[in-house]
Amino acid sequence: MIREKIWTRNFIVVCLSSFFMFLTFYILATAFPLYVKESLHGNQQQMGLAITIYVLGGVLIRPFSGQWVDKFGKKKMAVIGLVLFLLACIGYFGANGIVLFLVIRFIHGMSYAVASTATSTIASTLIPFSRQGEGIGYFSMFMSIAMVIGPALGLFLWKDENIHVLLLGVCVIAALSLLFTLGVRMPKEEKDTVKEAVKETVKIRKGLRWSDVIEPKALPISLVGFTLAFSYSSLSGFIASFTKEINQSQLTGYFFVAFAIMIVLFRPLIGKVFDKYNEHILIYPGILIFAVGLLSLSQAKSGFMLMFSGIIMGVGYGALMPCFQTLALKLADKERRGSANGTFFLLFDLGYGAGSYIMGVVASYTDYRMMYEVAGFVTLISVAVYYLLHHLPQSKLRVQKSKADVA
Repeated sequence: MIREKIWTRNFIVVCLSSFFMFLTFYILATAFPLYVKESLHGNQQQMGLAITIYVLGGVLIRPFSGQWVDKFGKKKMAVIGLVLFLLACIGYFGANGIVLFLVIRFIHGMSYAVASTATSTIASTLIPFSRQGEGIGYFSMFMSIAMVIGPALGLFLWKDENIHVLLLGVCVIAALSLLFTLGVRMPKEEKDTVKEAVKETVKIRKGLRWSDVIEPKALPISLVGFTLAFSYSSLSGFIASFTKEINQSQLTGYFFVAFAIMIVLFRPLIGKVFDKYNEHILIYPGILIFAVGLLSLSQAKSGFMLMFSGIIMGVGYGALMPCFQTLALKLADKERRGSANGTFFLLFDLGYGAGSYIMGVVASYTDYRMMYEVAGFVTLISVAVYYLLHHLPQSKLRVQKSKADVA
């Protein structure tokens, strides 16, 4: 039996587009809190706000982004989102005051929500259904690599505390993301599906319903993703300040490199295991490993412990992220993949934004060590969230289906 191909030209192109978009996101997620602290003399809460206001823009538009992708087309919405994304990057050059800066951050977050939902949905469309776990794993690997290269590159671009150098770099990267999306060639059936969807929408739906913007089948696993993002936010926003506090700032970039290596190393295996076996085999150990990594980080005093924590967390996060996203897509109907993607990223972004602010509050009233301890315990709570919202309901559905088949 010949296996259907994952690595087509179009899949590679959309992966690269997603990589550059997320690279921009993580560069700014790391550098802007430092900009607020060192140039605007803000505190930990205000550092978190530089991320939270961005995520808030995404959260408010995310429920509609999935619907727009399903209604108007994946590529069209990806291009619109990335054009606005690039314009927002350019807009930072004129943001001389904190208020205008935050307004542009908000708009930037909205454009990111549309673009990321659309590109992720394009990728899922291009992947053979029989290899969805493996394919989404590869696609999210590019996002994970950006998640790791981004902070290190952000620190490098900010090393002279020159905001114009930083912004010039992200504008070039955002432009590359747009160019790669323009190069994607969607299958013919995509265009036909969009036309039919628009006709049906005009003919049947007269009002906006909650189910139009939120995919109920993807909601339980998306809530688990919320807890993961809440905990992860403590890394990208505050790790640079923490390593400086423990006199290990020279290892910050290497921390993210170690994190990335473990994600890339295990990603092909993760996808194959997901497609072949039950998802619980990956998710329960992944949650526990990520929690151990955060708790180890909270106790780190040496470079060895810092790097060990990065390695452990890379394994855990690398297992969890593609599993959650793939489940959100597979549980939804085919024509609702855009909404499923939008639902997943809505909750993930909401967790990331809420975590960035709340973790900043925790750090401001205690210290970074306590903040990472809290993040570790929040991760452990997600075991119960996963069991109650996904594992238990899915087990009951399988039992009911088995009884129906026997009958």
